[in-house]
Amino acid sequence: MKKSVLLLSLLVIIASISTGSANPSVTTLTLMTHDSFAISKSTIAAFEKKHGAKIRVLKSGDAGAALNQAILSKQNPMADIFFGVDTTFMSRALKADIFEPYEAPGLQSISDDLKLDSSNRLIPIDFGDVCLNYDIAWFKKNNIAPPKTLDDLTKPVYKNLTVIQNPATSSPGLAFLMTTVGLFGDPGYKLFWEKMRANDVYVSNGWTDAYYGQFSRAKGGTKPIVVSYASSPAAEVHYSETPLSASPTAAVLTPGTAFRQIEFVGILKGSKQSQLARRMVDFMLGPTFQKDIPLNMWVFPAAGGIDLPGIFLTHARKADQPVMLSPDVIESNYDKWIESWTDIVLR
Repeated sequence: MKKSVLLLSLLVIIASISTGSANPSVTTLTLMTHDSFAISKSTIAAFEKKHGAKIRVLKSGDAGAALNQAILSKQNPMADIFFGVDTTFMSRALKADIFEPYEAPGLQSISDDLKLDSSNRLIPIDFGDVCLNYDIAWFKKNNIAPPKTLDDLTKPVYKNLTVIQNPATSSPGLAFLMTTVGLFGDPGYKLFWEKMRANDVYVSNGWTDAYYGQFSRAKGGTKPIVVSYASSPAAEVHYSETPLSASPTAAVLTPGTAFRQIEFVGILKGSKQSQLARRMVDFMLGPTFQKDIPLNMWVFPAAGGIDLPGIFLTHARKADQPVMLSPDVIESNYDKWIESWTDIVLR
């Protein structure tokens, strides 16, 4: 009898280990996000240890594709919490009504200009400025002044020097299109893009090909101007194989040349772990998570009073006068802007 009980207990233990359920009391929280989400394992582990939980990160394509999946599965949510709705997709996300409101205590540490949702269904976590970056050495070598404004890009001296991303397939590409709309208005932005096409602007489908394929800082790249982020010069220093005291690239941040991109987190309606999801939102607004943002996602933490890494303080920048468009304006004009841009630049 004792042998039978012992054997049965052993079989239960083996089954638990093989199915990954050795500790059935651990609750799993699923975080749905875009493919660019990055945070330290130690940061995730800190939350898991504190709450006796397991975080499952479900990467689901770029920000737009991930949001579309969350909307399509709203009747049977794929996750408990969603991170990565940005300014350009905010209105669409709110109209889909997939998030539940949560007035997180940590919102008190967030600047009012980052709080775009008064219903607190989408809570700001980080922000960064999409802007032009240029190869400093290339311009010195060719004795050409780097661009200071977007109008500069349309001048003959800058012909065939710029690579951008397709706004229909790329988040920074879309942000740059929004920059031109905010700066030049309508129909001014159309006239700008007509000049850009005439000046042989190169269009990549995404940021990776533009920055690591076409940009002159990349092996084989020939374009010394690229649409990227105001924090990209800091990343250049951080990832350099040889120590650098100055970045080889610089960001163009004169008034009206950058678009402020804010990323939000929201608790999905229908989550079976809504209380744990609230604790995760609190954690993401807290110092452990916020301090981990700069050197992982290369944007600025939304919370105030966060000590930034030295490399960020020295080489990453913020635009003093970025373009910011209302999410409702973006949503109501998105299709028209994309269609106009496509007709002008690609057809």
